[in-house]
Amino acid sequence: MIRFPALLALGLLAACSSPPPSPENNAQAQAVVATLPVVIRAAKGVHRFDVEVAATPQAQEKGLMFRKELPENGGMLFPMDPPRTASFWMKDTLIPLDMLFVHTDGTIAFLNSNAEPYSRIPVSAGIPVAAVLELRGGRAAELGIAEGDVVNWGGCAVPDGKVATDLNFCPAVPR
Repeated sequence: MIRFPALLALGLLAACSSPPPSPENNAQAQAVVATLPVVIRAAKGVHRFDVEVAATPQAQEKGLMFRKELPENGGMLFPMDPPRTASFWMKDTLIPLDMLFVHTDGTIAFLNSNAEPYSRIPVSAGIPVAAVLELRGGRAAELGIAEGDVVNWGGCAVPDGKVATDLNFCPAVPR
């Protein structure tokens, strides 16, 4: 039979012990985020970005929500495997974003510039895409990136560099 003082001691011990860290807190504590190189070949030059990858359904659902800033050459890639018609909104996104919908042949099928923060209006290319790339709002215009430009990522983006990833996108698009 357990007596009241023993129960009280167990209760106090449990109250004083710290809870295990949540996965969200662990993720926030990590200062370094793994990135993937993305290269866009545009009429006005070749542009490299180092982006985060939203590889899981949970990461794709969260995306860049609640971020207060995005590096000049940063962003997030949403791979679609198999390709599908993707639709995004900005409900809990605090900063404007450029959304580049990448066709299965590697070309930018649709570019939505400066998507409005907090908007609930869905944005879609209306066709199956291999990925969606989100960049800081206005960055595509700054660099002259447009629909029809070609996108590669992973080892295909930097063939001379060493990239440890299975996430490579190397479409052979004639220019």
